[in-house]
Amino acid sequence: MTIIGWAQIALILAAVIAAALPLGGYIAKVLAGERTLLTPILAPVERIFYKLSGVDPAREQSWLVYTMAMLAFSVVGFASLYALQRLQNVLPLNPQGFDPVPADLAFNTSLSFITNTNWQNYSGETTMSHLTQMLGLTVHNFVSAATGLAMAFALVRGFARAESPTVGNFWVDLTRGALYVLLPISVPIALALVALGVPQTLAGSVEATTLEGAKQLISIGPVASQEAIKELGTNGGGFFNANAAHPFENPNALANMLEIWALLVTPFATVFAFGRTVLDFRQGRAIVITMGIVLLVGISVAYWAEAAGNPLLTDRLGVEAAPGNMEGKEVRFGTAMSALYATATTGTSTGSVNSMHDSFTPIGGLVPLFNILLGCISPGGVGAGLYGFLVLAVIAVFVAGLMVGRTPEYLGKKIESREMKLAMLAVLIYPLSVLGFSAASVMLKTGLDSLGNSGPHGLSEVLYAFASTNANNGSAFAGLSGNTLWFNTTLGIAMFVGRFAYVIPVLALAGSFAAKKKSPASVGTFPTHGPLFIGLLIGVIVILYLLQYFPALALGPVVEHFLLQAGKTF
Repeated sequence: MTIIGWAQIALILAAVIAAALPLGGYIAKVLAGERTLLTPILAPVERIFYKLSGVDPAREQSWLVYTMAMLAFSVVGFASLYALQRLQNVLPLNPQGFDPVPADLAFNTSLSFITNTNWQNYSGETTMSHLTQMLGLTVHNFVSAATGLAMAFALVRGFARAESPTVGNFWVDLTRGALYVLLPISVPIALALVALGVPQTLAGSVEATTLEGAKQLISIGPVASQEAIKELGTNGGGFFNANAAHPFENPNALANMLEIWALLVTPFATVFAFGRTVLDFRQGRAIVITMGIVLLVGISVAYWAEAAGNPLLTDRLGVEAAPGNMEGKEVRFGTAMSALYATATTGTSTGSVNSMHDSFTPIGGLVPLFNILLGCISPGGVGAGLYGFLVLAVIAVFVAGLMVGRTPEYLGKKIESREMKLAMLAVLIYPLSVLGFSAASVMLKTGLDSLGNSGPHGLSEVLYAFASTNANNGSAFAGLSGNTLWFNTTLGIAMFVGRFAYVIPVLALAGSFAAKKKSPASVGTFPTHGPLFIGLLIGVIVILYLLQYFPALALGPVVEHFLLQAGKTF
């Protein structure tokens, strides 16, 4: 580890917080329907959307109607994206002449993009037409992120309101999130990426002459526009198979820093917006600090492990350890920016990669794996990180209430048996799906045939795949060949479960809290904005998730680490 590496990390994180503070205030105003600087420009467009779709923006919905609207929108999104992929050979903007996407792969990809997962069992530059990339994938990058933001603020309103039968209007929240938040910010980011060398064209490829005189076709397309929302919306789906390790998606150090900033800024801003919406900035600050601690610990461990290098090389061959473990990393980024990117992209639900996580050292790879086993909540996806953390806050307050013998309260709302059942239902869905599908995959030949490695690293590949899809992250240990009928189907189901089976209890929580009275704080009220609450919240996170996943982690990256230290490999 070097001072320069830590200085780069500190600079990016400082820029994230500096931008997230005002952006959080802006998001709070947008979701509350208040006037902003963009209102005179965008309000007429917003009204047109409502008129065309028959939506009454003044009519709010109960949590159940809100949930049904979200599910209906997702079903239509799935069907239209699936059809677009299957018919791309007869549709325009297909300069490469690509065939239809196979049925099982189209199923997987459609679920991937409507759930904000953006898992990719395909190479974008050799599979998807420009129309599919733009009208299908890029559009869902906007609306799936806006859906996550909408669901988060439905829960936030549950805490902010008292004795209310409604939690907002899904169609209004969706429209405002995409139109006022994601679109205006993604445009300047896309333009900056174009200036830094990212292509933005409708051409299919360019011909280049190699040093040996041979001709080579290099794929290009509308890359910058997709790259901007891929990071800003914590989507992660790359135009190219190599994702942000590809020089056309991430050409240099400045582009890399911009992309890391973009994938972190919206999740942190959403938490600040939560504090402003509940009229207590300290509540948002406490969650930001908790998220920041978890994120910084992950960055430190990953950077330390990758900077130390591979002991098989440094010990046996006498190779200098200064460059660290550079296998699977781009020289233009180095270990510091690769470790930061890996931790940030899995701490959020982005899933974009600028290095191959499969090539990380066992402990270095343990960090992104543990991040996604947590559900990508530090700081999480757009909206998804906030509602995931609020569920954990409810559990933490309940634990505190048991300790002091009082009815637990959070933001003036009493937490009773119904709320705890819904919170536990949400957090127990992940391990059931992740461990169940992983166990089946390592027991069946069709699953084992897709592994690039045997032994503990092969287990890590499978575990990572189902953890990533369940947490709607989308990154992968690249050694797993996922484009098979088994993995296209099971990973698709995992994405569906990770998004909808989790968020339905969350929206039920929103309705339950919104209907409750607000209790004024008393002398015995447990404070939820100070160091004690932050420590309790971190403790709940560590204990809850280590109990669920420690056996699997011990058989995967932990065993691999000790084998590597002993000079053994599989």
